Amino acid sequence: MSATTGADPLVPYPADAVRRYRAVWGSRSVPAEFRAVAAEHADREAVVALDGRLTFGELDERTDRVAAGLVGLGLRPGDPVLFQVTNRLESVVAWYAVLKAGLVPVATLAAHRGHEIGEIGRRVGAVAHLVEPGLKFDLVAFAREQAAGHPTLRHVLVLGELPEGDPVTVPDADPHAVAVYQLSGGTTGVPKVIPRRHAEYWYNAAEYARSWGWAPQTRVAHLIPIIHNAGVVCAVHAPHSVGACLVLGTPDLDESLPLLAREGATHVLLGHGHYRAADHPEFDAAAKALTQVILSGSKVPPALFDALEARGLWSGQLFGMGEGLFLTTRPGTPRAARLETVGTPLSPLDEVRILEPGTEDEVPPGEVGELCARGPYTLPGYYDAPEHNARAFTSDGFYRTGDLAAWVEIEGERYVSIEGRIKDLVNRGGEKINAEEVELLLLRHPRVTGAAVVPMPDPRLGERTCAYVVVDGPELTLSEVQEHFAGLEVATFKWPERIEHLAEIPRTLVGKTDKKALVADIASKIDTGVDE
Repeated sequence: MSATTGADPLVPYPADAVRRYRAVWGSRSVPAEFRAVAAEHADREAVVALDGRLTFGELDERTDRVAAGLVGLGLRPGDPVLFQVTNRLESVVAWYAVLKAGLVPVATLAAHRGHEIGEIGRRVGAVAHLVEPGLKFDLVAFAREQAAGHPTLRHVLVLGELPEGDPVTVPDADPHAVAVYQLSGGTTGVPKVIPRRHAEYWYNAAEYARSWGWAPQTRVAHLIPIIHNAGVVCAVHAPHSVGACLVLGTPDLDESLPLLAREGATHVLLGHGHYRAADHPEFDAAAKALTQVILSGSKVPPALFDALEARGLWSGQLFGMGEGLFLTTRPGTPRAARLETVGTPLSPLDEVRILEPGTEDEVPPGEVGELCARGPYTLPGYYDAPEHNARAFTSDGFYRTGDLAAWVEIEGERYVSIEGRIKDLVNRGGEKINAEEVELLLLRHPRVTGAAVVPMPDPRLGERTCAYVVVDGPELTLSEVQEHFAGLEVATFKWPERIEHLAEIPRTLVGKTDKKALVADIASKIDTGVDE
């Protein structure tokens, strides 16, 4: 039951949907699926990282011992565990061990701070907080501070120091129970909680692997955060669903490209922050074994496709979200569709509609509207968010993604083209920053009386955050604003990276903030080299 409403915080799939989806979901939990693959491919490598490697058999055995150690601490099935770790071999061990212990990982980011962790931890009733030691920011001390006064948080777990024990029998989870809590990019307040169930979450990953034609010989490289929906689905569960190996790098190309070269990576997912990877002096060596390069995060520059093709590399696109829906341009898709669109839905049971924003009316083919979806791995509702769910779903259960899209016909087939977004977000290298959340944080500064946050173009990350502010007294410096955000314990990737001062925030004829005018203003200043 929800502590706030007394209602069940988990929205179920409708009964008729369950009947349709049961055939593809299967009947096993994520740990049961992993154990079956590990038994079949025990001697094959499951993970190769900068800090070590494990075969499937070794990973299965090690995670059994860690799961037993977690049970020995008194953690009980269903207890949520906050994850704040980076791309390490031990992170993958912890992931499967927590699931095997019957616990529910909460996929926060290592960059989150008290503003996010405090709210999310309370919302889900987190019982444990797993953190990584040795980072620039002391997450261990931070976790201990967060635990003080927290109503449910009892354990601080440190990566690399997790307890182990003799394997114990833990009742297998219901395949339709919550396996993982992912987090939304959000458009109001702290990110919304996305409950992902065991069977549908593994199906999402297995179908992703099938879409690219992966086999046990595939070696999947991943450089962006692993404890994130794309990391878990595309890089942990998907390769493991077919007995393939994860080659786990970090966002640092200087570290990761030599790893790809040494380990013969055959597939890599590049987010917008790595769109210039092909210019790196180590890229050609890393690309020797590559057969697939998947691009995700924003519109793909034609020059990037050309640079990859000049090296004989096939490239495609992925568009996905923690809420579920994946669209891909899988092998066999025409080049024009791979360049200009994000492809077609992952599952034959996915349903996609493009609606006139704010309505339930479909737009004519070729016209732009809001991308909406329902299907066997798309959530039926956010966790403990009834008011938001009433706005985020149509009357017949289609999730309103907030993304603008259009159907495009190429060689007689229909593909989805992403044309922007309705949601008020800044897409900073793939991390979605809620503009309203940043505006409300700005207004907590004693001298800020008005605020509007908009994306500004950035050649490396795609977008950065620009804040337009109205202040009492002298203008605020960027460092003063960032000190304010540090004092509120806000994740640094959400901090404004440019400040513009106004006498008043511009409004449209109906009184709303005129963000189109502000976006045009900052774009013109950047184009003309105008300083802050």
